[in-house]
Amino acid sequence: MAGTIVCDVISDGAGNSTATDNAIYGSAKAWVRYAGTSGGATINASYNVSSLSRVAAGQYTINFTNALTDANYAVVGMTTWTGGPYIMGISTGSVPTSSSVQITSGTTGGSNTDIAYNSVAIFR
Repeated sequence: MAGTIVCDVISDGAGNSTATDNAIYGSAKAWVRYAGTSGGATINASYNVSSLSRVAAGQYTINFTNALTDANYAVVGMTTWTGGPYIMGISTGSVPTSSSVQITSGTTGGSNTDIAYNSVAIFR
């Protein structure tokens, strides 16, 4: 049975509650924890991510299982610090879409690098 629930507040029954806007807009729409290598990428855990593909050293395209309403989302990412410092961000020259985003990881000196521990969350 499909339907719609309309309410102003969500409660867990123990007195903890939040406005429904927090549940709708404050939750990650997608996230992924992956290991990047020269041979590709391994997804360790994810939500709403159908696949992850290596474009080049340190560059990966994250494909969403269910497209977002548009490309106006926030990308938050982090990577390991060991041997760094490393940085992560949306790939230069790529344009996020409602169905995917391209991420680059590398050194602060500007060299793209495959890194073993990466986490990315998408908020909309």
